[in-house]
Amino acid sequence: MLRLAAASLAGTAIEFYDFFVYGTAAALVLGPLFFPTFSPVAGTLAAFGTFGVGFFARPLGSVLFGHIGDRHGRRPVLVASLLLTGASTVAVGCVPTYDTIGVAAPVLLLVLRFLQGLGLGGEWGGAVLLTAEHAPAERRGLWSSFPQVGPAVGFLLANGVTLALAATLSEAQFAAWGWRVPFWAAGVLAVAGLWLRSSLAESPQFLEIDDHARVPLAEVVRDHWRLVLLTAGALAVGYAIFYAVTTWSLAYATERLGVSRTVMLVCIMGAVLVKGSLTPVAALLGDRYGRRPMCLAGCAAAAVWMFPMVALLATGAPLLMFLGFLGAMLAFITMFAVIAAYLPELYEPRVRCTGAAVGYNLGGVLGGALTPIAATALAEQGGRVPWGVGAYLTGIALLSLGCFALLPETRPARAVAPAPVMD
Repeated sequence: MLRLAAASLAGTAIEFYDFFVYGTAAALVLGPLFFPTFSPVAGTLAAFGTFGVGFFARPLGSVLFGHIGDRHGRRPVLVASLLLTGASTVAVGCVPTYDTIGVAAPVLLLVLRFLQGLGLGGEWGGAVLLTAEHAPAERRGLWSSFPQVGPAVGFLLANGVTLALAATLSEAQFAAWGWRVPFWAAGVLAVAGLWLRSSLAESPQFLEIDDHARVPLAEVVRDHWRLVLLTAGALAVGYAIFYAVTTWSLAYATERLGVSRTVMLVCIMGAVLVKGSLTPVAALLGDRYGRRPMCLAGCAAAAVWMFPMVALLATGAPLLMFLGFLGAMLAFITMFAVIAAYLPELYEPRVRCTGAAVGYNLGGVLGGALTPIAATALAEQGGRVPWGVGAYLTGIALLSLGCFALLPETRPARAVAPAPVMD
């Protein structure tokens, strides 16, 4: 289990590195480089638009790779999705800017971002299911949380590389070629990930299925459509929080408040580091107290914290911004630490790869794709404190709270150890 969990963590870290490095570049440099005829705000919105395309591709990726996972096994999904995401990320680093090839530059960017999202849409389902279906029932939450640590590691890698480049290069050097280096590094990481995954065994639960679904998506739509919609709505708040903190706030603070890139990256990375470190702890609590109570608690905390978070961000003070981000990340991980065990347990094994991945990635469309765009537009309409962004995020938190309230608990009864019998 330790070897399997480590390989799943490493794989998700690499694929989310690919996805996050684009978000950081979109917040910092892609607007003026690929949309130079736009105003600064419009350029940022356009860059975030290409960022959002990756989220719209993710449900399609979950359908494509979910079909493979339910028909042919979870393991092939891990290899194919990693190859697709890694290759498209390296290609982003090679795209000429608008000044070189004109309108073809943003078009190529859009296509490659779509391919990134397509690969990532398959990655999460394969990695999580392979771990969850190997894990013992009483510790399924803990072992399944390892792939959930991967996004934090990927984010820290992506922003650590960007931070190092921003600190050592001039503005002109970073804009000319420095922003491309993190994308090129994705090729090395993809090769390492493929090597780690080459020896993984197929899921035992998949091998036990006698009658595989012929068209998994058709069964999911016919028999589990309500469950898919509820899980998508429930997960929207997690995506909204994460990308409000890691993507929108980075652009907002550097452009509107005059905070340096280095300060913002350090504040955000500090909050994400704590979030990643506490993921297994929150997952253990999910094994002890249940998946659903943890998700309800996280949603409620998010609804309470969104207005204080934007107020702390608006101060521009590094410590206060960090505290705002930290509170948001703690609410986030209270939910998402247990999701890797919760979603697979909601679906029957024959359509689990498709159902869990489609619900998870539709939540990304609702919460992740639109949040940087909506938050940027709302912040432009407000004053020093972007209260409209706080209201938007609070509304999503309340929507997700209602969806989680309608979902059942799934923690296996045998996960709770019986009390000892005293003679």
